[in-house]
Amino acid sequence: MSNGEFHPVAACGGTTHPDAAAYDKRWLVINDAGQWLDRGLCPKLADVSVELRMGYLVLKAPGMLRLDIPLDVIEDDDSVRCQISLGGQTVDVVDEGELAAAWISNFIGFPCRVMKVHPDMAEVRWP
Repeated sequence: MSNGEFHPVAACGGTTHPDAAAYDKRWLVINDAGQWLDRGLCPKLADVSVELRMGYLVLKAPGMLRLDIPLDVIEDDDSVRCQISLGGQTVDVVDEGELAAAWISNFIGFPCRVMKVHPDMAEVRWP
């Protein structure tokens, strides 16, 4: 993060929106093996731009319609919760659903999912 830029979706484009600090690295993209995709594993993530607009995380990418994900949804459905390993720690995450998975998979070119760090999760140490 530099120059007041925050990255609500880790490894995707940044934003200087004044509310973005509260959402910095709240979301991430994982492959079908549950591995976090950074720009080293998936350089195309740098082409995903991120905005905060009217209560939504808005994702845009070349050749794609935009994707709007609600910022502050209460995660009370344990069926969409899982744990992943990230930099030697276990992180509770919530799956953002089939539409988000199809969107990011179509853009990246292989199966992956958009996950949100669970709000009850302690601070994540990003590698």
